[in-house]
Amino acid sequence: MLATRVTNAEQTRTFAANRATGHIALSVSAHDGITRRTRVHEDGSLRVRFPNATPEALEAVLVNTGGGMTGGDRFSIEMDVGEGASLIAGTAAAEKIYRSSGTEAEMDVRLMLAQGARLAWLPQETILFDRARLRRRIEIDLAEDASLILAEAVVFGRAAMDEAMAEGFFTDAWRIRRGGKLIYADTARLDGAIAERMAQRAVTHGGIAIATVLVAPGGDGQLEQVRALGETLEGGFSGEVGISAWNGLAVARLCAKDGAALRHDLVAVLAALGTTVPRLWLQ
Repeated sequence: MLATRVTNAEQTRTFAANRATGHIALSVSAHDGITRRTRVHEDGSLRVRFPNATPEALEAVLVNTGGGMTGGDRFSIEMDVGEGASLIAGTAAAEKIYRSSGTEAEMDVRLMLAQGARLAWLPQETILFDRARLRRRIEIDLAEDASLILAEAVVFGRAAMDEAMAEGFFTDAWRIRRGGKLIYADTARLDGAIAERMAQRAVTHGGIAIATVLVAPGGDGQLEQVRALGETLEGGFSGEVGISAWNGLAVARLCAKDGAALRHDLVAVLAALGTTVPRLWLQ
C-alpha cells in the first residue's frame, strides 16, 4: 500500500477552499426626501434585504446564509450613505463565532457618511463560543455634519445553554474620522484564558456580555438622558452602564452577567437616545 503524503501547502489550500467568504457593498442616496438604494453588491455568504419597515429611513438587514463564522472565514461590509440619506442597518440574527483550530475569523466593516447623512448601525449581538477566534475592524468616515449612532454587543458564551468561553481570541478595533480627521480610536483585545481575565474585578468582574454605544455628534444631552434613565427605569439596569462625552462624541459602555440582561439594558439605552431598535431584535 502506498502512503499518500500531504504537504503543508496542500493542507493550506484545502483549508482555504473550505472557508466561507462574504462581501456586501451598499450605496444609498436621497431623492425628494426618500432614501433609496443606488448600488447593492452581494458575494459569498452575505446577503442584504430591505423590509422597508421604517418610513423615515431605509432599513437594511444583513443575513449570513452560512449560519455563523469560524476560523479562516473572511467577511467584509461597505456602506456608503449619500448626502441627506438616512439608513438603519442591522442583522437578521446574532452572529455566532464558532470554535477555531487556530486561524482567526475576520470581519471588516467600512461605513461612509456624506454631508447631512444619518446612519444607525444596530446589529444584533456577536456570540463567541469557546476557543473562537475573531478579529474585527470598524472604520467610519463622517462628513462634517453627518450623524451616527452605532451599537455593538459581544457575548462570551451562552449562559442560557450553560456554555462558557473559557479560552479564545478577540480583538475589536474602531477608528472614526470626521472630515478626514481621526476623532475616535478604540481597540479591545482578549487572548488566551478569557474567562479568567473577565473574572477580574478591573475587567468585567465575571460579566460575560459587553456593549458599546457611540453617538456622533453627542454631548451633555445624551449624558443626562442615559443617567436619568438609570433612576427612572423600572427595576433599574440589569448590569452596569456608564456614559461619557467629549470632543463632540457620547460613548456608553455596558456590562452584564449574560446576553439577556445586556439586551434589556441596551434596548433601554438606545430608546433613551431616541433610537428604536429594529423589529428583528424583538422577535
